[in-house]
Parts: sequence; structure tokens; C-alpha cells
Amino acid sequence: MGVKKLSGWKVTFGAIWVGQIFSLVGSSISGFALAWWLTELTGSATVLATAYMVELLPGVILGPFAGALVDRWNRRKVMIGADLLVALLSLGLALLSWAGLLKIWHVYVLMLLRALGGTFHWPAMSASTSLLVPKEHLSRVAGLNQMVQGAQNIISPALGALLLTLLPLHGIMGIDVVTALIAVILLLFVHIPQPQAAAASADGDAEGAQAASPMRALLSDVREGLRFVWGWKGMCIVLGLAMLVNFMLNPAFTLMPLLVKQEFGRGALELGWMQSGWGLGVVVGGLVLGVWGGFRRRAFTSMLGIAGIGMGTLLVGLVPTHVFMLAVAGMGLTGLMNPIANGPFFATIQELVPPAMQGRVLSLVFSLCSAVSPLAMLVAGPLADAFGVRLWYVMGGVTCIVAAVFGRFSPAVLRLEEEGAELREAEGVVAPATATPVVDGV
Repeated sequence: MGVKKLSGWKVTFGAIWVGQIFSLVGSSISGFALAWWLTELTGSATVLATAYMVELLPGVILGPFAGALVDRWNRRKVMIGADLLVALLSLGLALLSWAGLLKIWHVYVLMLLRALGGTFHWPAMSASTSLLVPKEHLSRVAGLNQMVQGAQNIISPALGALLLTLLPLHGIMGIDVVTALIAVILLLFVHIPQPQAAAASADGDAEGAQAASPMRALLSDVREGLRFVWGWKGMCIVLGLAMLVNFMLNPAFTLMPLLVKQEFGRGALELGWMQSGWGLGVVVGGLVLGVWGGFRRRAFTSMLGIAGIGMGTLLVGLVPTHVFMLAVAGMGLTGLMNPIANGPFFATIQELVPPAMQGRVLSLVFSLCSAVSPLAMLVAGPLADAFGVRLWYVMGGVTCIVAAVFGRFSPAVLRLEEEGAELREAEGVVAPATATPVVDGV
């Protein structure tokens, strides 16, 4: 006699969504608290940068392999395992903090393992969405997801700062344990269908599964994902544009504290205004996309979003130093356009990539887009020291606008959905009219 599962795509997806919101907020609060703990303990930018790199590397290095494994495994169990890992790690760190034994390397290990869990959790959640949500609602759901992330960027730093005045570090880590467990409990009551290939692999029925070694089969899955993306010309161009935009924008946002302090002569409060302006913009942009749904051709919507990000970033880089609130408005515009750019792109992947391949494709996309960040930071430091932080905002804004214009008039980008549908049919999978599961897995 098992746990009674919730039914209906809205109820099922809503339960998963609510649980992940709790987990996201808990993780954001604990991340804020840990960053502040490192800052107070060391006052070192190198320590904070190292923590950032530790969080980034698992997704960059292991992303494609994690996605291939997610396509073979039960996605619901992957999400449960990742959330349980977060709960256990936070509990361990809370106990170390309570006992007065917490060291910097403990925090690094925690961040590394949590990022490893996230490397599996994100593609499992994203790939499950297309099996639960009707395709006509995918852009709206993507917009709502962006809205939640924006709200978290507004609320979590303020809530984390408040909790630091009320609770010790181990108390805040305890909150992270509770929120992760809420996500796990809700996942126990839902059913997520398995795509056909993944179900076959899980049952040991896939052709040649007995003959191939596990590592060879995993590498074959990764190659399949690479082959699919490489054969999708419009997707390759969009990924190239995304990597270029990330290379130019990531240093700008990382160097924002220096922009506020050195260029505008302001302090931590004004830095908070800039970050909240961006978060508020993301919330509004997510709502707009959730209600509107975007243009019929999703590429138009994404290119509009990229152009808007460029205009907002350029405004921040060019605004006179005595008109600080105009810079805050520029960050708000950048945040507003973020869901407009990203939501339709991920909705296209979720609709057109075969369900059995979505985990590895989504992870590959994330790895490629993130891989440019370390190189960008190596280049950004010396250039910012020589020419000022504003240089990155101006160059980033111009790059976004040029990339959007190029994408708007690129035939391959404009045919992104048609070409994706052709590739899907070539894989022997016809896009469903609704999110009817291919195989009703456990």
C-alpha cells in the first residue's frame, strides 16, 4: 500500500513547484548567511571568489554527464535525492557551527556537494516539466519560474540579513534543512512520468544494454545529446550568442559592488537597491511573460529580451554618476527583460527536444553557457583596473543589442522551432498536443 499520488497536471506540477520554491528560498538564505560568514571571518575577495568557482565547476564539468544520467534514471527520485543531499549537508554544517568547529574548507565542501546535487536536480526538474505541462503553457510556466527567481533575489538577501540579527549561523542552516525536507515530502505525493527511452533503460530492456559497459553507454548518451544539438543549426547559433552575451555580462554583474562604490561613490545600501531593482524587474518580466506568453515565433520574443537587457545594461554604464536612481532603473529594465529572453528559449527546448534526451541537452546548454564565466573573470579584472568598471557595462550592453539584431535577422534562428520539430521527427518522436506521458513510469 503506497503513498496516494496527486493527479492532474496543475496539481502535480503545482505541488512540485511549491516544494522547490521552499527549497530555493532556504538555499538562498543559507547561501547569503555563508557568504556573510566568510566575509566577516576573512574579509578576503579571493575567498569569496573561490567559493563562487567551487559552486560553478560541477555544472560546467559534469553537466553533460549528469544530464545523460538523468535521462536514464527516474527523475522524481533524482530530485528527491538532491533535496535530501541538501538537507543532510546543511544539517552537518549546522552541527559543526553549533559545536564551534566550522572551518572555511567545510564551507567549500558544502558548496561543492550542493552544487553537485544541483547539477542533477536542475535538468531533472526542467526535463520533467515538459512531461507534465501542456506545450501551449510552457512559455508561461517558464515566465513564472523566472518570476519566482526574481522574487527570491529581492526577498532572500533582506530575509537573510534579518535572520542573521536574530539567529546564529546554525539556526539559519536549520531553516535550510526544513525547507529542503518540505520539497522532499511534496515530491513523495506526486507522480512524474518517465519518457520511453529512460524507462526502457531503467528496466534493462534497451537494445544492446547488456553488451555495453555502463561507462560506454553513458558516453554514448552524451554523444547523442551533442549530436542532437550540433545538428540543430539555429540552436547552435543561439548558444553561441548566449555564450558571447554571458562572457560580456557576467563580469559586469560580478563587479557591481565596485561600480557602486568607485563610480557612484555609494555604499552597501545602494548596492542593495541595485540588486533589488534587478530582482523586481525579473518578477515583473516573469509576470508579463506568464500572462502574455510571447510572440507566436518564440525567437522574436527572446531577441526582444536580449535587446532589452542590452539597453538596460548600457543605461547603467552611461548614466551620470549624480543620477544614481537612473542606474537602478537600468538594472530594473535588465531584470524585466531577463525572463523575456530566457523563458521562450527553454520552452522551445522543453517542447521540441525528445523527452528521453532533455536532461542531457539542458545540462549541455547550461555547461556551455557557464563555461565562459571563468575565462571572462580572468580577463575582466585587469581591464576593469585599467579602464574602469563601466567599460564592462557599456561593452556588455552593446554586445547584447548587436547579438539581438543578428539573431532577429538570422534565418536559422528564425527557423529554430521548425528545425527543432524536424529533428524531433527524425528521432522518431512526434511532439504531443498536450503533456501526455510517453510511458507511465513509476
